[in-house]
Amino acid sequence: MYIHRHLEEQILKASKSYPVVMVCGQRQVGKSTMLYHLKESGRKYVTLDDLNARRIAETDPMLFFENYGTPLLIDEIQRVPSLLLEIKRIVDEKALKGIPANGDFWLTGSQKFRMMKGVSESLAGRVAVFDLAGLSAREILNLPGGVFSPKIDDLKERSQIIPGRSIHETYEMIFRGSMPKIICENVDRDRYYTDYVNTYLERDIKDLSQVGKLSAFADFLVFMAARTGQELVYSDIARTIGISATTAKEWISILERSGVIYILHPYYRNITKRLVKTPKVYFMDTGLAAYLSRWPDPQTLQNGAMDGAFFETYVVTEILKSYFNAGVAPNLYYYRDIDKKEIDLMIVTAEDVYPIEIKKGIAPDKAANNFSVLNKLGLNVQPGLVICSAETLIPYNRDVWYCPVTLL
Repeated sequence: MYIHRHLEEQILKASKSYPVVMVCGQRQVGKSTMLYHLKESGRKYVTLDDLNARRIAETDPMLFFENYGTPLLIDEIQRVPSLLLEIKRIVDEKALKGIPANGDFWLTGSQKFRMMKGVSESLAGRVAVFDLAGLSAREILNLPGGVFSPKIDDLKERSQIIPGRSIHETYEMIFRGSMPKIICENVDRDRYYTDYVNTYLERDIKDLSQVGKLSAFADFLVFMAARTGQELVYSDIARTIGISATTAKEWISILERSGVIYILHPYYRNITKRLVKTPKVYFMDTGLAAYLSRWPDPQTLQNGAMDGAFFETYVVTEILKSYFNAGVAPNLYYYRDIDKKEIDLMIVTAEDVYPIEIKKGIAPDKAANNFSVLNKLGLNVQPGLVICSAETLIPYNRDVWYCPVTLL
């Protein structure tokens, strides 16, 4: 079974305007499946996981492209990033000769394009880059896509077409995760994540960096999963795992580069020095985080000590996916000052700021009173949301609305 991905429209549109289209994201989120589903009959496919293809790409990139031709879909380009330089040469040569090249190369990479050292600049102006995460709730439920809008009128409109869902069903989705293979095929969840982690540690990590003992990195991965939705303090990581703060930063970079985590930066303005500058970290797949944290089932997770952190992680990553799937860079932050006043999420536009609190409860009154802290910053603050387990979109007052998590 194939589930329609909201990013498909952006891919096809970009392919008409750019010679290179690249889709980046965590392994097994469906990058190659989506592109293979979209590709024309004449577009060849090659994966650089194939040893022979990789050998030719590394030793004679010109022969590689003579053999496969264009249009071409190349899977796992991070295996041989030097191919990007040859792609640049081909594209530029066609441009000089006036030969159309748009859509010639579709690429996937299990590594963030902007973090592929020394090569991302080579295709500047020639490549459209997209991020793909696991399946969003909207994709799973076959609902329309688009960037999540915190505007009350838009949410009212969405509430007319979105089916309701109990808090238990939400935690079942959190526990299951968003990997297409788990959702689309009859595979054992725990077996899948066991294999996923082993593959990630034994293959991808070795490709990304020299991390020393994989056992220590495995402990680090579990530690980070148990702290999803929390502030990223490198000294705490280093002390707990027994590594240096420098190594902790390098390992965090590996997780970010391979799409396993998303780092949410704090909102910061020069007008005040009272704002905390420590980022927060979120696992992009809640199922993987729950597996690593050893939660045995959705019910235990829902009633456990990390219920709020996983609920927040789910909300933040669903909103992130809406941006990724629309091909739009997210403009998301969180707020925290030295007085420990915090707002979980801020959607910042050129004109306005939309504050969002994320709480598991049905009507969390305390969270609804948090937004006044923004008044001192001189921002154009719009009505805020408390995304929670409420059954309907309903106002707390004129400036704050309870928003069901189902409206994401």
